[in-house]
Amino acid sequence: MKTTLEKILTAVLTPASWMYGAGMWVRNKMFDSGILREVEYGVPIIGVGNLTIGGTGKTPHVEYIIQNLCNDYKVAVLSRGYKRKTRGFILANSHSTPESIGDEPWQIFNKFGSKIKVAVCERRRKGIEELLRLYPDLDMILLDDSYQHRWVKPAASICLMEYGRPIYNDKLLPLGRLRESSFEINRADMVIVTKCPDNATQLELRIIANELNLMKFQKLYFSRYSYGELKPIFPDENPYNGSLIGLGSNDSVLLLTGIAHPRYFVRHFREYPFAKRVMHYSDHHNFSRRDIADIEERFRRMKGERKLIVTTEKDAVRLAHNPYFPNELKPFIFYQPISVTMIEGLFDHDNDLIPDIREVIRNHDKSSLS
Repeated sequence: MKTTLEKILTAVLTPASWMYGAGMWVRNKMFDSGILREVEYGVPIIGVGNLTIGGTGKTPHVEYIIQNLCNDYKVAVLSRGYKRKTRGFILANSHSTPESIGDEPWQIFNKFGSKIKVAVCERRRKGIEELLRLYPDLDMILLDDSYQHRWVKPAASICLMEYGRPIYNDKLLPLGRLRESSFEINRADMVIVTKCPDNATQLELRIIANELNLMKFQKLYFSRYSYGELKPIFPDENPYNGSLIGLGSNDSVLLLTGIAHPRYFVRHFREYPFAKRVMHYSDHHNFSRRDIADIEERFRRMKGERKLIVTTEKDAVRLAHNPYFPNELKPFIFYQPISVTMIEGLFDHDNDLIPDIREVIRNHDKSSLS
């Protein structure tokens, strides 16, 4: 049963949701009919995005693709650089910071910078053209958060959907979290259901596949997160080995997040015996001096023989460059690395998108006009 407040909000937001949906429908029809023109480039563009706002796991999946392809191909990643404090095209280098290129591009550059090119530009066409001018021998460009950016025609489009937040149970903004109608998933060449729980059954995954009802040309994959050993944000300040195994019921951990959907992160620590405390901020949160003081106070008040702060990999990027972070806390703060694992043994294919991306690269016509 809906509460009175929920009924009022639904009544108020439904007309706005219809108007938003109508606008998106007209826009997509203009691209479909050629009134608005998509540009195709000589290098294969692999677009990675979603239909919902935030939290589907784009960055770990982009990293999964890079990890599996960067030794065989010359790869570039182009992002708009969300919440960066700069404008225009910027190529990541050793002097880049999260403020200059955005936290997620900096995270990718920090991991793979010696093997790939990372750039940001709010105008995607300009960014692609600048990358190709600088590096005409690129084999592929990964276009991050690109599903709604239809001015560029990708060689392959990958759409992510979170297991716990299926698009067929969602509604359009602002009533729900959909950026476009769920029907627009039919534009994708590849669909990945992300963040599947370890105990998800074949039947449950089959039900999702049936609900999505994809077209025959579309390929469906399922993935889950794998968690590595904790890593210190400030290695020079931290002799701790990063294992949680030795922590017991007399110890405490502060789980600190600034991401869209922290429940998967928090759930990962549920089975550990130590006491957990959670501090959550909004997605891509820039921690202020006051925020850091609150974190320090919360940590100081925690009880336990041993105390740690554990945060996400994306938050670690911003905290490592935060001028207000106190030296006293540096030995006690870690981040939890995550990686993507494809769930094997499903359906009539090997459930690994990497061979399919390789095929896209091989088959792409590099003589096409840019």
